[in-house]
Amino acid sequence: CVADLVYWRDTRTSALVLTGIMVTLLSLLHFSIVSVGSYGALAMLGITITLRLGRKALQALRRSDGANPFQAQLDAELPLSQEQLERLTARFSRDFLAAAHTLRRLFLVEDLVDSIKFAFLFYILTYVGAVFNGLTLLILGKGGPPPTVYLSLHLFQAQIDQYVGLVRNQLSNLRLPALPGATQGP
Repeated sequence: CVADLVYWRDTRTSALVLTGIMVTLLSLLHFSIVSVGSYGALAMLGITITLRLGRKALQALRRSDGANPFQAQLDAELPLSQEQLERLTARFSRDFLAAAHTLRRLFLVEDLVDSIKFAFLFYILTYVGAVFNGLTLLILGKGGPPPTVYLSLHLFQAQIDQYVGLVRNQLSNLRLPALPGATQGP
């Protein structure tokens, strides 16, 4: 379950998943998605072929039955039934059409205010894009503190709010020196 991974209930599994995500994102920073996908598939095939050949070698030495080590996964049913697949497809097509309708409405200026807000969003995103690469934002989002820190923050929210208020108060009292040649206000 995703919640178990996010809340680190099983630290070993969460660490493996987080490491896999981080390695993939860091790889995408330096290589194209085609290269990362190809190398990932080659690594997986290298591992599975090695295990299969190892089992065959043990069979040749008469120390194993030579069965496919992945037979349980090959025999397992796919997790989605036909009804679930149809339901997911219907939901995806409904969401896709709703998004397409909204984008059409915004780009073709059906409502001027909404289109201006949308343009302002992209204007702000140009500044974010100038500072951060999209993959950097993904890494920052995925590589933040573990959820246990967030849970701790929730427990001490009153104290944190008190100190944040003190910092804001100090910053509001901070006065910057006037620039040379600038006129002083009232």
